[in-house]
Amino acid sequence: MHIKKGDEVVLRQGDEKGKKGKVVRAMPKEGTVIVEGLNLLKKHQRATKQGGKGSVVEVAMPIRVSRLALASKPKKKK
Repeated sequence: MHIKKGDEVVLRQGDEKGKKGKVVRAMPKEGTVIVEGLNLLKKHQRATKQGGKGSVVEVAMPIRVSRLALASKPKKKK
């Protein structure tokens, strides 16, 4: 897999085409990564205490690596 944690990537396909983000987590066995600020899903969260209020939370979902490209070339280590 050519994309690793911490890389800056740009989305090549889909509704959010052209948006950039930083890789938070890489899952090479599945061929997916989680990118900060991309592919967000609204998830309803149940109230934790009785009488408390529930909330709607945005959660980043995995994206296939084939839909991403590196935004900048990685720096070479000396």
